[in-house]
Amino acid sequence: MRTQTKTTLAASLLLAVAGAGCKKDEAPPAGGAKPGTAKATGGTTTVQPANRPSQGKLPTMPPLTLPDDAKRAEKVALGHALFFDTRLSVDGSRACYSCHQNEHGNGGKDPLALGPGDKPLPRHSPVIWNVAYFQEAFYWDGRSPSLEAQAKAAWAGGNMGVGEDKLEAKTAEVASIPGYKAMFEAAFPGQAPSAELVVSALAEYERTLVCNDTAYDKFAAGDKAALSEAQQRGLDVFLGKGMCAACHAPPFFSSAMNAPKGVYFNIGIGTAGKPEDQVDVGRMKVTSAAGDWAAFKPPSLRNVSKSAPYFHDGSVATLDEAVKLMATGGIANKNLTALMGDRKLSDAERADLVEFLKGLDCGGKLEQPKLP
Repeated sequence: MRTQTKTTLAASLLLAVAGAGCKKDEAPPAGGAKPGTAKATGGTTTVQPANRPSQGKLPTMPPLTLPDDAKRAEKVALGHALFFDTRLSVDGSRACYSCHQNEHGNGGKDPLALGPGDKPLPRHSPVIWNVAYFQEAFYWDGRSPSLEAQAKAAWAGGNMGVGEDKLEAKTAEVASIPGYKAMFEAAFPGQAPSAELVVSALAEYERTLVCNDTAYDKFAAGDKAALSEAQQRGLDVFLGKGMCAACHAPPFFSSAMNAPKGVYFNIGIGTAGKPEDQVDVGRMKVTSAAGDWAAFKPPSLRNVSKSAPYFHDGSVATLDEAVKLMATGGIANKNLTALMGDRKLSDAERADLVEFLKGLDCGGKLEQPKLP
C-alpha cells in the first residue's frame, strides 16, 4: 500500500506538470506561432508541433520562506565559515565542503563519499543546491528530519568522524579560536557555544544555497532564447514521452521536495548481481516497510551535468549513461517501481534530453570565506 501511494503521488505530479503544455489559454510557442501552425524560418516553412509542453506555462521556483530572525546574517556568516573549516573534523582533514565542491557541481567527485583517513562511506555525496526545500527528509533515505539533524549526523558520523559524545569538546576547541569566539557571540549573543549552536549555524548557511538562475528558470520566466531549440525539444521529452517529471518534477526537479517526508523510488541501482543481504536497503532501513526496499529519494537534477558520477552509489559515470539507464526502465529487481519502463527514446530524443539537462546548470558557486 505504501509503494502504491508513492506511485500515485508521483504520477499525479507528472500529469499536472505535463498538462501545463496542453491548456488552450497558455502562451504560444517560442517565436509567437500558435501550436499547429506554420512558421517561416530562414526561407523555409516549418510546422510548430501542437501541445508541446515546453511551450506552455512552466513552473518557476517559489521563494524559500523563513521566519524572521534579526541575527540570521550573523548565523549564516558563522555557518559559512564552519562549513569550510577542516578544524571541525576529528583530525583536521575534512570539512563539509570536502564532499560538496564547486568543481564537481557541489556534489561528490568520488563514487562513494570519503571520511577522515579517506575511509569510503556507504553512499555518494549529492548536490546540495536548494537542499532547504526538502521537507523533513534529508539524506538519500530521508532519515534526518531537519537540516540541523543532518548537519549533526554528518559531523558526528563518518563524514567528519567526531563522534556524538565528542561534539561539545570539539565545539569548545573551535570556539576558543578568537575569531570564532567573536562570531559565536555575534550570532548567539549571551549563549555559551554548544554543538546545538554549531548545527544551527551550519543549517542557516545551507538555507542560502538557492539555485534559481538556470537557463530553465530564465526560459520559464519568459526568456524564450534561454534554452536552445534542442534543449526545448529535450524539455518536451522530459515532460512527455520520457516521463522524467514523475520523479523530477520542475521547478525543483526532485519530486521529493514537493512532499512532506519526501518520496522514494526503487529504480534498481545497487541491486544487480548482489545477494539481497548485501543490497543497500535505502528507505527500508528507516521505515522497516518491505515496499521501501532499496528505494531512495530522487535528488534534484539542478547542476546534474556537472556532478558526475550519479545515483546513491555513484555507480554510473556519465550523464548519457544515466539518462539511458532511466529511459530504458532501470534495473529489474523485486521492488522496481511501476513508474519505470522503456520509453523507447530514439538516439536523437535522448541527445536532446541530455542537452536540456545542461540547461539546469546553476550559475552560482559556494564561496570560500576567510576563516578565523
